[in-house]
Amino acid sequence: MSPTRSGSLHLALLIAAASVSAPAVATELIYYPRNPSFGGNPLYGNVLLNSALATKTHTDPGLDDALAFEEKKPLDQFNEALERQVVNRLTTAATSKIIGPNGNLIPGNLETDNFIINIADMGNGMLNVTTTDKLTGATTAFMVSSQ
Repeated sequence: MSPTRSGSLHLALLIAAASVSAPAVATELIYYPRNPSFGGNPLYGNVLLNSALATKTHTDPGLDDALAFEEKKPLDQFNEALERQVVNRLTTAATSKIIGPNGNLIPGNLETDNFIINIADMGNGMLNVTTTDKLTGATTAFMVSSQ
């Protein structure tokens, strides 16, 4: 046998003997969550959020509309609030004509400049309320108990 071959064989036998005679040592595998949402350290929250924001490629198309509301001028916001109040008062005036003193709807018709409201008694204490837009002809209807 050549000296290199016997050295390689010697080394292989030595490794085999060491691996057979050494006791196998293993430890228990323990999972530690990193995400605070799943019980991890709350201090990782900012790291995970910044990582997610840095890799985010999706943009929300509705986000521009949501931000536009915040960027309205105070005069525009005032005009919208005023418009809502006027519509609210008109609604209150209209409903006072179709709601009786005890709070029940009164069957019949109510016509405003823009709408026709028809309240029909369907029997068994049910009323059908149909609203028609005079301009477009669009209608909406719903059923309600008269009691």
